[in-house]
Amino acid sequence: MDLQSRSRWVEYSKAKDEMFAHTDIKQAPWYVVNGDDKKRARLNLIRHLLGLIPYQDLTPEPIVLPPRQRDDGYVRPPIGDQTVIPEFY
Repeated sequence: MDLQSRSRWVEYSKAKDEMFAHTDIKQAPWYVVNGDDKKRARLNLIRHLLGLIPYQDLTPEPIVLPPRQRDDGYVRPPIGDQTVIPEFY
């Protein structure tokens, strides 16, 4: 936010209200998010947007895995011989 915008806050607010009055319709609504608490605003917006999407549970049926192959003496090479991605978590 620059200094000019602070000195024109009321003008900007009036312009926004006028724009909403002419463009906020049922077929294409504007959604207003209270942004005083940014974390809550983001979470509320995400919840709202996800609520607009039709949801159908697509959880697949459980898979029955066959038993693993026996190792029969397999020895894994040393981990130092491989390029390993660092674990951060």
